Amino acid sequence: MTGAARRSRPVGTVTRGTTNPNRLRRVDRWVVHTHRRLLRSAEDPVVVDLGYGAHPVTTVELHARLGAVRPDVRVVGLEIDQERVTAAAPHAAPPRLTFARGGFEVPVPGGGSPLLIRAFNVLRQYDEAQVWPAWSRLVGRLAPGGALVEGTCNELGRLGSWIDVRRGAEGHPEPRSLTLSWRLRDLEQPSVVAERLPKALIHRNVPGERVHALLTDLDTAWARAAGHAAYGARQRFLAAVTDLRSQGWPVLGSRHRWRLGELEIAWGAVAPADPAVSQSRR
Repeated sequence: MTGAARRSRPVGTVTRGTTNPNRLRRVDRWVVHTHRRLLRSAEDPVVVDLGYGAHPVTTVELHARLGAVRPDVRVVGLEIDQERVTAAAPHAAPPRLTFARGGFEVPVPGGGSPLLIRAFNVLRQYDEAQVWPAWSRLVGRLAPGGALVEGTCNELGRLGSWIDVRRGAEGHPEPRSLTLSWRLRDLEQPSVVAERLPKALIHRNVPGERVHALLTDLDTAWARAAGHAAYGARQRFLAAVTDLRSQGWPVLGSRHRWRLGELEIAWGAVAPADPAVSQSRR
């Protein structure tokens, strides 16, 4: 194999690729809310869906949702497995929705740098030590002011979490926040989301780590809010989040987001305690 051929090989490994319609609805809803201004103000709105899986349904859905905010958005679905790219081709609607072979190097057919990169259920299948290098590659491809949204969710998308990562000083990744998301009608205890934490945090739900303290305090607040259950899970969750914030946790967003079953926390409050691993450069 020539040096040129080696350089053209996508960076990363093939993941399991399981997906379902509407699996990423919750994170897409958050992206539209959080990055609406970025999308509307961009001269060339390019969004990359990295590792869309064995079927491109979630990429097609992302294009439709972002198109409601910016009709001329260009969404590029990237997969390392060429067979998946070929299978996705009938779902393309060029130039606004395309599929290509690629990995963490994030090639964009037709040129341009992505405003947003959504990488869901990708790093979950990597080692924790590989998270920071992957983030570094991805944010290095972002357009100025762009964002990486990296996380994981369960098979039906009713439980998930994601990290908002930007490009910081000297091009290093700069995580901004962690968002946890539940389908409230199914919620028995908030800490169930621990099984769907992003790779940077999933092994950190142990005593002494900040994310463990968050989930412990959230469970306690949820228990204290049991009296609100008579008015529904949503009211109980609102009471629990209000309690959590009163304890000093840096809760972001508004009651409207909480009502949707979302809890966004500033990254510094949950980042791994070991700086050699987190490399958060806070």
